[in-house]
Amino acid sequence: MSAKKKGKLIVFSAPSGSGKTTIVHHLLQQPELNLDFSISATSRDKRGTEVHGEDYYFMSLRDFKKHINNQDFIEWEEVYTNNFYGTLKKEVERIWELGKHVIFDIDVVGGLSIKSQFPTKTLAVFVQPPSIEEMERRLRNRQTDSEEKIKERVAKAEKELKYADDFDVILVNNDLDTAKNNAYELVKNFIN
Repeated sequence: MSAKKKGKLIVFSAPSGSGKTTIVHHLLQQPELNLDFSISATSRDKRGTEVHGEDYYFMSLRDFKKHINNQDFIEWEEVYTNNFYGTLKKEVERIWELGKHVIFDIDVVGGLSIKSQFPTKTLAVFVQPPSIEEMERRLRNRQTDSEEKIKERVAKAEKELKYADDFDVILVNNDLDTAKNNAYELVKNFIN
C-alpha cells in the first residue's frame, strides 16, 4: 500500500433487491464525500449493458482462480456455483492513490471479510429490505433474472439476513429517499 494517507472503507452489503446499488450510486454523486467505487472482479458473464472496468472486472473462471492462487484479492467468494466475486488489492490501492475513500457494493460475506481485515477503517452497512416479499417483488420488477435465479436469490437472502447484526449499522430501506439520506449522514459522519 502507498505511503500516502490511506482513505477509509465504506461497505454496503445486502441481499439482491434491497436497493444497495441505488444507494451507493447516490453516495458516489456527492462530491464532498470524496468516494470512489471499488469495482469487483467476477467470473460470471456480463448482464445487459454492463461494461468491463466500470461495472465489474469480468474474467474467466481460470483467470479468477489464478488471482486466488496469487493472493491478489482482499476478499473473494464463490457466490453461486462457478460464479466468483472478489475485491482485488490493486483496486483499493488505486482508489487510495487518488486520495479518496473506497465504497463497496458487495456481498454480505465479502463485506464482513473487509471489516475483519480493516476493523478501524471500515464502516460496514447492511441494507435491509422491508421484507423478503418486497425484495422478491423488486427482483421481479427488474426483469433481469429468470424465475430460477430469483428463487436462488431469495433463498440466499434468507441466509444473508442472519448476518445483519454483524454489521456496524442496519439501514432498513422502506423508503428509498429516506434510506439515501440516512446513508449520506452515516458516511459523512464516519469519514469526518
